[in-house]
Amino acid sequence: MKWKNVLFVVFISAATAIGSVWGFSKFQRMQTAGTQEPGKLPANYASFYDKSTAPSSAIDFTAASASATPAVVHIKVQTKARKVTNNLPNSPFGDLFGDNSPFGDFFGGPRIQTIPGERASGSGVIISDDGYIVTNNHVVANADKITVTTSDKKTYKARVIGTDPSSDLAVVKIEASHLPYLVYGNSDNLKLGQWVIAIGYPFTLDVTVTAGIVSAKARDIGLGRSKSNGSSTTIESYIQTDAAVNPGNSGGALINTDGQLIGINSAIASPTGSFTGYSFAIPVNIVKKVVNDIIKYGAVQRGYVGISFMDITTLTDKQKEELKIDNFNTGLYVGGVSEDGAAKAAGLKKGDVITAINGKAVNNSGQMSAVMGDKKPGDKLNVTYMRDGKQYQANLTLKNSIGTYKQMTAEEASSTKLGADLVTLTPEQSSKYGINGGVQVTNLRDGAFKKAKIQNGFIIVSINGQTVNKAEDARKILKESTGLIQLRGIYPDGDAIYGYPLRLDNDGDNNSDN
Repeated sequence: MKWKNVLFVVFISAATAIGSVWGFSKFQRMQTAGTQEPGKLPANYASFYDKSTAPSSAIDFTAASASATPAVVHIKVQTKARKVTNNLPNSPFGDLFGDNSPFGDFFGGPRIQTIPGERASGSGVIISDDGYIVTNNHVVANADKITVTTSDKKTYKARVIGTDPSSDLAVVKIEASHLPYLVYGNSDNLKLGQWVIAIGYPFTLDVTVTAGIVSAKARDIGLGRSKSNGSSTTIESYIQTDAAVNPGNSGGALINTDGQLIGINSAIASPTGSFTGYSFAIPVNIVKKVVNDIIKYGAVQRGYVGISFMDITTLTDKQKEELKIDNFNTGLYVGGVSEDGAAKAAGLKKGDVITAINGKAVNNSGQMSAVMGDKKPGDKLNVTYMRDGKQYQANLTLKNSIGTYKQMTAEEASSTKLGADLVTLTPEQSSKYGINGGVQVTNLRDGAFKKAKIQNGFIIVSINGQTVNKAEDARKILKESTGLIQLRGIYPDGDAIYGYPLRLDNDGDNNSDN
């Protein structure tokens, strides 16, 4: 009986002690709620301790650099001296001495000025073992001669396959085989803070490697539009990094730590012209689409929605109030809709605010470019937009836009140097081909067009971005153009837009060699 009393007392004492400890612990937790305990991380940091995703060792760039540098090349370009005429008022003595005589020049009148030749350099990335190379359009634009030097010091003559000023990309080709090349990565998978490596030939130095992190994605810096007079077709969706990029790096590679190509270095943000903290690269997912189209067609097959828009993130509060969108902080304000565009057919109107495409948020123009960068004519899009406070969705099919052109009268002209007759399309032909006009190449013979591999029946719609209204306009533009120019157009039996690079000397002659 005595032992039972003892056990009972022990039990009561233990229970009381345990209860006291539990109660105090609970009290303490209540008192410390809302504060952080040193050394403890919340659940959203669990990935840091996931051994399957943790790196096996410290970040090391040597393997990626070793695999990528042989596929990055040094591109050197040369332009010839050119003569241009300054259209000053005619000299009163022009008829007596001739406007181009020393006396005519002394008294005024048209003066012939010589622009000296130039040499420049940049970088490029080999993308196939048979010598296709991607670089920036601004590296090779107007070049009369292009040479490529590989990492093993071999030098090749290069020719331009095609250019795309809208994305600032170009493809050149060297005649070689079994070359090292870079494998495409996926720029959509990039994450902020991810390590990246820039490779190129800055300041004409030998191949140079720098490293940094991804600072931003889908960055719109307005650079392309400033160079293309505000063209709505300009692609602005850069990867922003803090990897050091300097003059000469243009066209070089931006790779990830797996050695995959994720971008083409294109620009820097600098008041001095040299690196001061940020650089910008064209995402490889845009590069792939542009390169494939240039190699196949000579021009990019770009799908157009048929709208003009304003990035709401760039508007002031007053501007948003005037447009009656002051309750929006992001999105794209539709400022206009083309009558024959895909957006018009789908029901979009001026004043709508686009917020998503194919379920992917479009908060700014950079994201719009990223979404549209790999789209082609015939692709279908689901567009989410706001109108009068309500959300709508529209399904549209992208069209193959090649610009707006006036109707042309039938007029024929021929050029010995160009080696073809140029004929303006009749309204009936334009309607049949689904365009608003163009100049057709006929009677092809030996000459510049044939050297450029243009075929009979090709319909020119633009030359160097200039609308061709009639045959004499086409001949005038060709005569006044020098260096590398771009013809764009279609063939009667297809919907694809084709591009052909022509090399023109001052007298309108063609030199297909680079």
